[in-house]
This record gives sequence, structure tokens and C-alpha cells, in this order.
Amino acid sequence: MGAGKTTIGRQLAKSLAVPFYDSDKAIEESTGVDIPTIFEFEGEEGFRDREQKMLQQLTKLDGIVLATGGGAILREENRQLLKQNGFIVYLQCSVERILERTRRDTQRPLLKTDNPKARIETLFAEREHLYLSAADFIIDTGVMQSKVVVSHILEEYKSANR
Repeated sequence: MGAGKTTIGRQLAKSLAVPFYDSDKAIEESTGVDIPTIFEFEGEEGFRDREQKMLQQLTKLDGIVLATGGGAILREENRQLLKQNGFIVYLQCSVERILERTRRDTQRPLLKTDNPKARIETLFAEREHLYLSAADFIIDTGVMQSKVVVSHILEEYKSANR
């Protein structure tokens, strides 16, 4: 969350001349409600069920760039779907930078807490090893502009697919 998945994903898709999909936006479009509303009525588990179904659909598409929500990797089936059907890039970013980027964002249910920094640190502790184990490529998005990040991803992707 806040690492630049949507921004970088869109730029990457444009560079590759392929469609861009954001799994969270696809869930919102299919349900007609936003993610915070799903969390409110179905809880995180209900949202994760919807996310898993959406990933099953989106990973069947060829030639796309897909940005997933940060918690998509929590389920083994999602990690397998992504690994079997794509090149996974982990957009790594420091807690401080994520906090700075998400500070005013009211659409992040997991950060609706008295201490967002502690929540981000907890999420990192729970997820970092999953991101690292699933990733084909890791890049720090907190220290360079998105165009430079996209350039590095393109180089690595082309190199991996020769």
C-alpha cells in the first residue's frame, strides 16, 4: 500500500502497449461499492474471498499488467496464481515513505487506526517474507521516480523473458 502499484503499473502497461488492471478497482467495478464498504459489511475475510475470485479471473488474461492489493499475497492460492501466470515485481518502500504517501488517503481500511505507522509496521512484519519469496524482481520505489522504476522493471522483464 502506497508503494506505487497503480502509478507504476499504468506506466508499465503504457510502455508495453498492453492493458492495465488494478484488482481492487476491478472488485469495486464488479460489486458496485468501494473497498472500505466491502470491509465494513464483509470484513477483511469477505474482501479476501472477493479478491481471490477476481485474481482467478484476471490471471487468465494474457498480455496485461496487473496491480494487486498489498494483501493479495496472504493466500497461498493467490501467490501460486500470480507465480504461474506472470512476472511478479515487489515494489518495496520504507514505512516512512508509505506513511507519507498514505497520510491523507481515507480509502484504506487497514489504516483506519489511531497509529497508522504501527499498523504499517505490523503489515510489513506479516507480509515482507511473502513478498520476497513470491517476487521475480524487487525494486525500491521510495528512492526513485516512477519513470526510472518502470525503466528498471522493463529491463529486468525483458532479460528474464529472453
